Amino acid sequence: MNYKNIIAVAAVGMMLTGCGIYNKYERKVEAPEHAFGVDANGHALGASAEGGESIAQMSWREFFTDPLLQQLIDQVLANNSDLKSARVAVEKSEASLKAARLAYLPSLFFAPQGTISSFDGSAAAKTYTLPLQLSMDIDIFGGITNKKRAAKAVLLQTQVNEDAVRSNLVATTAQQYYLLQVLDRQLDILIQTDSLWNASLETQRSLWENGKAYSTAVNQMEASYLNVKTQIVDTKREIHSVENAICALLAVTPRHIERSTWEKSALYNPESEGQGHQRMFDTKYLKVGVPAAMLEQRPDIRIANHAMEEAFYNTQAARSAFYPSITLSGLAGWTNSAGGLIVDPGKLLLSAVASLTQPIFNRGKIRANYKIAKLTEKDLQQNYVQTVINAGNQVNEAMADCQAARDKQQYYQRQLQVLKDAYTGTHELMDNGKASYLEVLTAQESLLNSQLSEAMNIYNGSKAIIALYIALGGGAR
Repeated sequence: MNYKNIIAVAAVGMMLTGCGIYNKYERKVEAPEHAFGVDANGHALGASAEGGESIAQMSWREFFTDPLLQQLIDQVLANNSDLKSARVAVEKSEASLKAARLAYLPSLFFAPQGTISSFDGSAAAKTYTLPLQLSMDIDIFGGITNKKRAAKAVLLQTQVNEDAVRSNLVATTAQQYYLLQVLDRQLDILIQTDSLWNASLETQRSLWENGKAYSTAVNQMEASYLNVKTQIVDTKREIHSVENAICALLAVTPRHIERSTWEKSALYNPESEGQGHQRMFDTKYLKVGVPAAMLEQRPDIRIANHAMEEAFYNTQAARSAFYPSITLSGLAGWTNSAGGLIVDPGKLLLSAVASLTQPIFNRGKIRANYKIAKLTEKDLQQNYVQTVINAGNQVNEAMADCQAARDKQQYYQRQLQVLKDAYTGTHELMDNGKASYLEVLTAQESLLNSQLSEAMNIYNGSKAIIALYIALGGGAR
C-alpha cells in the first residue's frame, strides 16, 4: 500500500471517528437523587441500616412461602395468555435481530428470463438468460451496524417486558390469593356473629313474650341479625368473584381455588416472629436496599434505559444516511443473447459493478429523519427520568402503607379487646334489666365492624408488602 492509500484510509478513519457513527451507547442521563424520598429530618429513605440483600433480590418462591400459593403462581405463569404474548414478542424481536445481523451478508437471487420475438413475419427468435444475481451493501458509514444494535436494544426491551409481565402476574396472583384468605376470615367472623346474634334475638323474643321487653326491641334485633345475613351473602359472592378473577389469570374456566388459612401463610419477616402481627409490616424488617439496587431490578426502568439505547442507535443510523452508500453487485449465468446476436449454444455471462450513491437533495427527508430521531432520543431521556421518579414514588407509597398497616394493627387489637369486653358487659346488664337493647345492639355492631376492619387491615398490609416487593423490582425470577 503506497502513501496515498495510507493517507486516504487515515482520512476516512478520522472522519468516521469524528462523526461518531460507530460510538456505542452510554447512558448520559443521571437518575434523580433520593429516589425514595426523604423523611421529616431530611434523611434519604430506602437504605437498609442493617445492610444485606434487598427483598427485591429474593425470588418470588423465597418471598411467597405458602406451597398452595407457589403452586397457583406456577400455574398462572404456565398458562397466562398475556405472558405467552410477551414471549411471542421476544421471539419476533429475536427474528428481527437475526435479520439485522444477516444484513452484512450479500443477497443472492436466481432470476431466469426468456423472450420470444419476431419482426415483420420473420422466424421467431428465442433468447434466454439464466443468471445468479448478487448484491452486497458495504457498511463503511455504520448504517447496518447501528440498525443491528438498535434491533438488539428492541430485543432487550421485549425480554425485560416479559419480566415485567411475569412480576405483575406474580403480584396480582398473590394479592388475589390473600384477598381470598381475608374474605374467608371475614366470612368466618360473620358466621360466628350470625350464631351469637341469633341467640341474642331468641333471648329478646323470650323477654318480649314474658312481657319484659318491647316488640320494638325484637324488631331492632332482628333487623341487625338480617343485616349480618346479607353480609354473609355479599361475602360469599365476593369470594366467588375473586376466584373467577384468578381463573381468568389461569386461563381456565371458573372453579374453586384451593387455599390455606391466613394464619398459615401470613407475610412477615422471620426476624419479627413472635412479635405479633403489629410488626409484620414494619419496613425496619423489610430490607429495602438503596435506590441503585432498585434501578437495576425494576423492569420499567430497564425498559426505559433500553429504549434510550434504541433511540441512540436510530439517531446514529439516521446520521449515516448523510454519507455515501456503496453497493457491490455481480451477475453470473448462461445466456444465448450476445447483444444484438443470438448464439447457440449459449455462452457464460459474467459482470461486476460497484456503485456509490451520495445523497445531495432528497426533498428534506434525510434531514427530517435525523431531526425526528434526535427529538425521540431527547424525549426518551426525559421519560427515563420520570420513570425513576415514578418508581421512587411507588416505593415511598408502599413503605408508607406498610408502616400505616403496622400502626393501625396495634390499635385494632386493643379496640377488639375493649369492644369484646363491652359486648359481654352490656349483654349481661341487659339480661339483668340494667341495660337497653340499643346498648347491646351498638356493642354488637361495633365489635363486628372492628373485627371485619382488622381482617381487612391485615390484607392491606400484605398488599402493601407485595407492592413494595414489586416496586423494588422483585418477582421477575
